[in-house]
Amino acid sequence: MSVATPTAATFGPARTVRLGIRRIGFELRQYFRAGDQVFFTFLFPTVMYLIFATIFTGDIGQGPDAVSMATYYLPGLVAGGILLSGVQGLSIEIAVEKSDGTLKRLGSTPISPVTYFLGKIGQVFVTAILQIGLLMAVAVIVYRVDLPSDAEAWARFAWVFVLGLLCCCLLGIALSAVPRSGKTASAVVIPVVLLLQFVSGVYIAFSTLPEWLQNVSAVFPLKWIAQGMRAALLPDSFRAAEQGGEWQLGLVAIALAVWLLIGAVLSRATFRWIRRDG
Repeated sequence: MSVATPTAATFGPARTVRLGIRRIGFELRQYFRAGDQVFFTFLFPTVMYLIFATIFTGDIGQGPDAVSMATYYLPGLVAGGILLSGVQGLSIEIAVEKSDGTLKRLGSTPISPVTYFLGKIGQVFVTAILQIGLLMAVAVIVYRVDLPSDAEAWARFAWVFVLGLLCCCLLGIALSAVPRSGKTASAVVIPVVLLLQFVSGVYIAFSTLPEWLQNVSAVFPLKWIAQGMRAALLPDSFRAAEQGGEWQLGLVAIALAVWLLIGAVLSRATFRWIRRDG
């Protein structure tokens, strides 16, 4: 009597979720074993923060709401870290696994794409939390940055972080379909990510960019993540420097929700266990 081989379809939602959670540990081990990935996604925001906070000193702002440059750069680097963890990290990882046959092997097992991506997204959330925790620890210990003390600011930080990271994860999955091979993944992804950081208020004060460039960057999610982080970590008087003179948190939420939907549609449409031409 033959025994049927289980397929992904035979697993219920609860089992799929359990397997996905179990994969998080595996994905984390794989992540921290890759030294180049740890530097360019995990440590990179902290390294860049150390450079900018050391080079640019003094205060920005007026009166009692003036803050140090180290404080001013923190929200942007937090936003940049979210982009690196979600878009850059996932897109390169998946492109490499597609190229080296990992996805093809997984596609022949009962594991479902949902389980696979639960593991990936879970890994991104854990590493992003550790990454931002390290960045903030350096800000507080080395540069004496005063973090917000009220619950409202941290609640604002939390929803921008979660919504922004989910958005970046789905866009990273979709972007992984663009590189032709794992060898070219970094060359395709890193310039895009770096350009977005420069025009979205991560390395350069957003208010100093030309108006037309501010409008272009507003099309992409990083600008809204950075704006949400500034709303959480900077004094309220800094909202005057934003487009429209307000934090526009409702618009931040709408923009990220739209990109979340776009990322979900694109990732669902483009992901395959192997390339169509493979």
